[in-house]
Formats: sequence, structure tokens, C-alpha cells
Amino acid sequence: MAATVTSVDRDLHSIVVAAVRAESRAGGPQEIHARFYPYAGLSSTIRLRKGTIYVRVSDLLQQSPREVLYALASILVAKLYRRKVSVEHAEIYRQYTLRPEVLQATESARRLRGYKMITSPRGRYHDLEEIFEDLNARYFEGSLARPRLSWSQTKTRRVLGHHDHVHGTIIVSRTLDSASIPKLVLEYVLYHEMLHVKHPPKLVGERTIYHSAQFRDDEKRFHQVEEATRWLERIAAPVRKRARRRRSAGSTRRLREQSTRPER
Repeated sequence: MAATVTSVDRDLHSIVVAAVRAESRAGGPQEIHARFYPYAGLSSTIRLRKGTIYVRVSDLLQQSPREVLYALASILVAKLYRRKVSVEHAEIYRQYTLRPEVLQATESARRLRGYKMITSPRGRYHDLEEIFEDLNARYFEGSLARPRLSWSQTKTRRVLGHHDHVHGTIIVSRTLDSASIPKLVLEYVLYHEMLHVKHPPKLVGERTIYHSAQFRDDEKRFHQVEEATRWLERIAAPVRKRARRRRSAGSTRRLREQSTRPER
């Protein structure tokens, strides 16, 4: 069954068409599909498939001013064609998304529509709930309410811990559930995420502050913080090495393409 095209979708379509025509030197593809979609946040996507552009914009932006939607459409089209995003368009969109009513709507949508992939707090070697209670007693006088705790589904080194204040969840990378990694490293990562519970993010001016001065001061209270940090650097080293290789390969490829490009 075909999706119903609403008046707001038609308005969005005309905005995307205008952005494509302004950005595409050849006039763009013949067919463009654009619609609002119930994402769990302000996500927006653009894809080019078999000569047709498909655009989905978060329905939280349905009531946005036309200039905001045009700025977002221009950003998406620039990324599609791998061109530099206009500073003006980026600033128009950013300023709008920082409005209190937009932030509130986004958080509400994440809470109602979003979900977290939860496994279990009990791992092969460590139990996150036991460690949480121990850290809570040692550093927070037992004052923190325990959020949902879970090991990640897979082993990750790029992100070792994550606190989601919307869903009241802390996820810890399964990489740290290992006999080869000292327990103090896991404790430090979980302690860091617990500080996010104590010091929730705050909007200051146009910035969201996640690591305030008070947060950093509390972070230094962790025992053996320097040793834990050294271990984290060691765990992250392979990820950084691969990233450097990719950047180097990309630079080499671009140089090769430039050297083989015919002169005009």
C-alpha cells in the first residue's frame, strides 16, 4: 500500500526540489521523494537510488519555518553530493534545534519512541549491579538511584561506556568483562557514567555541557585514576591505529586520483 501524501509532505517536497536545483549543477534527478517520518529524535536522511532521491525528515520539524527546512534540505543535499555545507544553512538549522521547545520535543520523542538494546548486568567475570552498589557506597554515600545496567551486545573499543539520561540506562562495553583487564578499569568507566547521573547535561547558552567543572573535579576523586587512564589508552590504541591507516589510505588514494587526472 502506498504511503499517503499529506500537505506538509508536499510542502517538504517542494523545499527539497528547490534545494536540489540550487546545489546540483546538472539540475538533479528527475524524481524526488520527500516525507516527514516519526524518528526518535531529529534524525533526517537522504539517499540516491537508481536516479531517484529519497529524503526523510523527522516529523518533529513539521511546524518549522520554511527557512529552517530549506537550510536542512540544503545541508542534506550538500552531503549527498559531497560538497561543503553552507555555514549560513548550518547555523540557521543549529540555532533552531537549540530552542527549548525543540529540545523538549526531541527528548520526549526519544523517551516515547526510542529504545535501548539491553542484555544483562551480569557478565562472565563481573556483575555491574554489584560494582555499581560498591561505587555508590564509596563515592556517592549511596545517594544515586540505580539506573538500568547492561553489558553491550558486542565487544566495542571505541565507546566503552554510555549513559542515556532519557531512558535511565548505563551500557558498558563487553570488552571490559575480561580476566585480562584489571577490575579497576571497569570500575573507572562505570564511575564515569555514574557521574553523568549525578551531573546531568545542562544547556548553557548555545552549548550542551556534559562534562562540567564539577564533573571533572569528581572524576579526579577516583582511586588509581592515572593507572585506569593508562589502561584505557592501551585499549583504545588499536582503534586509533586503524583510524590512522584509513586516513592515510584515503590521502594516498586522493593523491593517486589527482596524479592521474588529465590536464585541461
